[in-house]
Amino acid sequence: MEWYWWVLIIFWTGGFGWLADNIRTALRNRHTRRLELLEAGRQERLAVEAANKPPEPVCGCTHHLAKHDKQGKCHERVELPTAWDEQKKPVRFESGQCNCQQYVGPQPLSQVYAEDLTDLA
Repeated sequence: MEWYWWVLIIFWTGGFGWLADNIRTALRNRHTRRLELLEAGRQERLAVEAANKPPEPVCGCTHHLAKHDKQGKCHERVELPTAWDEQKKPVRFESGQCNCQQYVGPQPLSQVYAEDLTDLA
């Protein structure tokens, strides 16, 4: 019997459907893994960028240190609640002055040069 008869028999019994299903599943899994690797690489780049930035001086009121004067008074405008519902949730707001008085965020560090610690011996 010639080889093409075997191919026709496999084709008639659905062998190629099984092969096509396996190939399709493998390609789908490969695509999913590739997308996961791309996302992991993006997350890693974002983490490295965040690690290289100096700490932002942020007050307890979440405003930047630049919004505070020398005495620590905040000059940012915020929404203050003026009316509440029966569950004590605010329903109406007005613009007002931020009430924080002091900067409590991380102190920005100055850049310091330090020699590498190496053992030459």
